[in-house]
Amino acid sequence: MTNPQKPLKLKPSSKCFKRIRKLGYSWNHKRVHRVYTALNLNLRRKSKRRLPTRNPQPLSVPNALGHTWSMDFMSDKLHNNIRFRTFNVIDDYNREVLGIDIGISIPSLRVIRYLDQLAEWHGYPKQIRVDNGSEFTSSVFTDWASAHGIYIDYIEPSCPYQNAYIERFNRSYRNEVLDCYLFNNLNEVNMLTEDWIKVYNTERTHDSLNDMTPAEYRQVA
Repeated sequence: MTNPQKPLKLKPSSKCFKRIRKLGYSWNHKRVHRVYTALNLNLRRKSKRRLPTRNPQPLSVPNALGHTWSMDFMSDKLHNNIRFRTFNVIDDYNREVLGIDIGISIPSLRVIRYLDQLAEWHGYPKQIRVDNGSEFTSSVFTDWASAHGIYIDYIEPSCPYQNAYIERFNRSYRNEVLDCYLFNNLNEVNMLTEDWIKVYNTERTHDSLNDMTPAEYRQVA
């Protein structure tokens, strides 16, 4: 009896190949992989220690645009060591980046002002998924959510995997923007971030979106 065939393991360069095809180039996968390897992009990931078995609650997948927004904070520093924060907001349905607010300080009042700005373009969501940071647990924020009929889905403390969509997004933003440049000022951070968001929303395909970009998936919603 023959052994069942194992599923093919995609090479890391396959993501680049899909994106290059989206841009209209006809190079085959072997050529893309050779260039990918020649540029030393095929770095091996560090292995991690195996963690104890957990039983997390399944992450719900919204069935419509605007149903659930995930949001989180990140931090970095400018060339002169002044620290800044970013407030990242995505739509869970199609992984679209709705916006990234950048500032030295982003308290609750600034958070709700920014969410009001996003709502002018996208409407208010039915619920938002956040951690238990002080900006999200303050009465200012909870009163704002209540006034707009928004349910706050708090993840459990120390369980970032319960907010997996934004955590996965944060890793991409960290690797491709924050860790790639030395910023002299916030204007540079904003400019590079806005350019990157356009590429992320309109050119980057997602396996979970049937190899479509967030913008394309929005069109078929």
